[in-house]
Amino acid sequence: MVAQRHLTGDGGPDQESQHFVVAFPGHHRPWATWIARRLEAHGHRVTSHRWDPDRDQALEDALGDLLLARGRVLLVLSDWFFQLGPRREGDWNDVLRGFVAANADRFAAVNLTNRALLPATAVLEPVDLWGIGEQEAERRLLVRLSLEPSAPRTDAVPSPSRYPSDPPAVWGEVPRRNARFTGREDLLNRVQESLTDVEPGASVCALVGMSGIGKTQLAAEYAHRFSPDYDVVWWVNSDQRGTQRDRYGELAPALGLRSGSEPGERIRAVRDALRRGDPHSRWLVIFDGWEDVEEAAAILPRGGTGHVLITSRNHGWRTVGDVVEVPVFRRAESTGYLMRRAPHITAAEADAVAVEFQDLPLQMAHAAALLGELRMPVPEYLDKVHSGEINPLDEVSELGDYPSSSLTSWSMLFNRVRESEPRALELLKLCACFAPGRIPIGLVRGVAPGELPEQLRWIADNTPDWPRALDTLANYSVITKDSRSASVSEGREAGPRQESVHMHRVVHGIVSRLTAGDDREIHRGVVRQVLVGSDPGDPSDSRSWPRYAEILPQLEFSGALESTHARTVQLVLGCLRYCYMSGEYTVGMDLARRVRDKWVDLFAPDSEYMLELAARTTVILRASGRFHEAYDRDSSVLELLLAQPEPDPIRLMAANSGLSSDLRFLGRYPEAYRLQRDVVDVGRELLGADEWTTLRAQHQMGVALRLLGQFDKAYEIDLDTLRKREAVLRARHPDTLHSVNACARDLRLLGRYHDALARQELGVRTQIQVLGELHPQTLWAQHNLVLCRRRAGTKGEDIGPLMADLLARHERVYGKGHHNNLMLVTDYGNYLRVHGDLGQARDLLTEAEDTYRALVGQAHPVPTGMQSNVGLLMQAEGNRDGALVLFEQALTGLRTLLGDDHPWTLGCALNAAGGRNLTGRLEEAAELSRETLRRTRAALGDDHPMTLSSQTALAADLRALQQREEADKVEEDALQKLTRTMGAQHQHTLSARQRVRPYWDFEPYLG
Repeated sequence: MVAQRHLTGDGGPDQESQHFVVAFPGHHRPWATWIARRLEAHGHRVTSHRWDPDRDQALEDALGDLLLARGRVLLVLSDWFFQLGPRREGDWNDVLRGFVAANADRFAAVNLTNRALLPATAVLEPVDLWGIGEQEAERRLLVRLSLEPSAPRTDAVPSPSRYPSDPPAVWGEVPRRNARFTGREDLLNRVQESLTDVEPGASVCALVGMSGIGKTQLAAEYAHRFSPDYDVVWWVNSDQRGTQRDRYGELAPALGLRSGSEPGERIRAVRDALRRGDPHSRWLVIFDGWEDVEEAAAILPRGGTGHVLITSRNHGWRTVGDVVEVPVFRRAESTGYLMRRAPHITAAEADAVAVEFQDLPLQMAHAAALLGELRMPVPEYLDKVHSGEINPLDEVSELGDYPSSSLTSWSMLFNRVRESEPRALELLKLCACFAPGRIPIGLVRGVAPGELPEQLRWIADNTPDWPRALDTLANYSVITKDSRSASVSEGREAGPRQESVHMHRVVHGIVSRLTAGDDREIHRGVVRQVLVGSDPGDPSDSRSWPRYAEILPQLEFSGALESTHARTVQLVLGCLRYCYMSGEYTVGMDLARRVRDKWVDLFAPDSEYMLELAARTTVILRASGRFHEAYDRDSSVLELLLAQPEPDPIRLMAANSGLSSDLRFLGRYPEAYRLQRDVVDVGRELLGADEWTTLRAQHQMGVALRLLGQFDKAYEIDLDTLRKREAVLRARHPDTLHSVNACARDLRLLGRYHDALARQELGVRTQIQVLGELHPQTLWAQHNLVLCRRRAGTKGEDIGPLMADLLARHERVYGKGHHNNLMLVTDYGNYLRVHGDLGQARDLLTEAEDTYRALVGQAHPVPTGMQSNVGLLMQAEGNRDGALVLFEQALTGLRTLLGDDHPWTLGCALNAAGGRNLTGRLEEAAELSRETLRRTRAALGDDHPMTLSSQTALAADLRALQQREEADKVEEDALQKLTRTMGAQHQHTLSARQRVRPYWDFEPYLG
């Protein structure tokens, strides 16, 4: 047991181990922790005690309770300390001069502020720790407590916390600390316990509650209060997906990580660094206002020793981590907050205000601001609220959480601002015409004064009115200033155009309600003007995506969706194109729906804008897997065009090309090819063979040929398209790189594995440089590269980890049910089946088969062919009879859908022959193998890998029938061709030589 000694009246030190009670307000927990660590390092015992006595308890009794413990009491003082309760200054001075002075030998203090303390604190002889370094602070602490420095204890555990005045190595956009933050101590402690009292690995805690409950303030206070426990603290505004991804990705350069500029690539680098704890293992990432739980798997770090804190209204975060419910203030917290900000009111009056506003923190903040500013008597204030004499308002559904009296209180606040700072109210009206959340208000300052309405021209002038208006709104808690002054991702210099503010969605709803009709359309016109001026103009350029992500949420609130102005319409269509190019399909479909709802009353169905909207909508529908809807839309557009007296041939060409794409996805391959071939012919005649629109149509014709199984013709078309695109566009243009991918896929399907691998490796490197690692086109190229490596049979290369990593990236970008993701799920499942992980293979293949069937129906080549993959899995599990049933079903189905000579049909025939052999149906197996060999030679050529697999299978079936002479002859010919075309050490050659029965993996491809 550590020795203790009660100090005598003269305060003389005893250098044996002593005991100290460190009493601190929760606001100063980091300092209390540091003090305790330093005293413990010198061999003393410390009890830390968060001290916030109830207002109803006498101060003398509360301080007397601290003396019940042995040893000295060290008070951690600041101006915040004397607001505890809150209590009158006279009460504090009385107890300091009386009770504390009588027990001066038991009390000591440190001072953490540069402001003047109460006069009577002199009795505590507080030592100043404000604004000095750690070594000097420790020296002063020891001197004040009459302690001699001692050698550090050898058994002392190193402190995980920094000196409180030293900031973390990385500190990103955490809101300024709220000096008026009140209470919530139990919640803060629960959050800390939730994040720290868990098994090793990244901890996730979500603060969940309704709007205006104080979740953001609570998270910000946690970040400040516990910042010494972290080396990285990063704040991510998550109201909008694009903004969240952009901001989260900016952590990459802050950590010194090498990555590209594309948000997805940066996020991947950040997640990996946080998981590894390199360069920092103690990190805290806060996602403020994150509602989409389904995005968690794509954003949250997987592992690591850091912490994730989320604020949200969505209780679904229980499936991801711990949830801490944030309630309204306790009544003592409400009254304490009101009395600190409006010292003239009594506890009973504060209680009456709290009752009126139901202890909602956001309403407490605004009531306190108004009462404190005006020093209005509470009875008068409540009379005005009850009577609604200023602007009586009914409750509206979007503000259903709040009583109507709260709207009246806001109206009073606005009137106060109108009288004291009218330009601040103009600025507030303008903010209400942006979307809630982060508002890029600084963009308005880039508009020439002459182009702004007269009442807003002051914004563009470099006058003090701008900062004064912002400060006024921030002081009333209507907005918060965004600490970011420049977009790191775009590398811009800090300046007025990069200024932004943040407005809570509840506040935004109230402001919009109370300012409706006050020049609303004028302000919305300004916002539209700003947005049009910020349009990057090229949604296909990934470098412009952060700007589009910033513009997109502003469209509806600014009235852009209702505008008929040509540049505004083009901006809306550009945002739709951005959604498609960036893979934001869900956002795109929602935007397309809202645009159509507005435009149907503004434009004729066959107008240029409506037809362009339909075209961009169907592209997103197809990309989202809604193939039947896309087909119906494209059919309707085509009917509208054909009904015109003189339809635009270029638009007609585009409509037919879209319809051809729909037919491909629906499995109607011959129709799709015929229609696309006609489109190409029209393009060559009208525009020329080298024009980019014609080349895009020709690229789609290559896809149609590939789906017909005509790989040689597809390669011929794709190679011609590639060469022309390199000449007409450029080698690094996204369309050119798309042709690189197509040629590499064709080469692989033709069995030219090494040629395919060489071309795709170069293509992937270039696409990562140009588009970023998580661009959909890059992911497609990486998928094909993995398959090229597998088919090329590179010795000693295990592609399993590559496929697993690629699948994780696919799921982040597309989601599990997307058809592009399902292709990789299938290929990875087939790989795992071969390499012995049958359980995971079954999970993946079953998931893919079921989802494909839900997407396109059973009478489609892809889900039909998927049965063959499941049959191979059942065969590997020992269920040969069940496997054969699926092989036969797949073969019959594909013969009906695609014909006998399609490569997919022939592959299913190869597997069905193997299934017949293994179940003892030897004659039938040999018969099918002989027929399959004949058809593969005709369709694919004598040296194609599938032809040689069919030949090897026939040899096995003949041998099973004891027809050894023919079997040996067939086998020897196959081995010679395999050695010549693939090499003696290729896995296919080695397997054939070892007489391993060949099989065929179905690779689903929708087009």
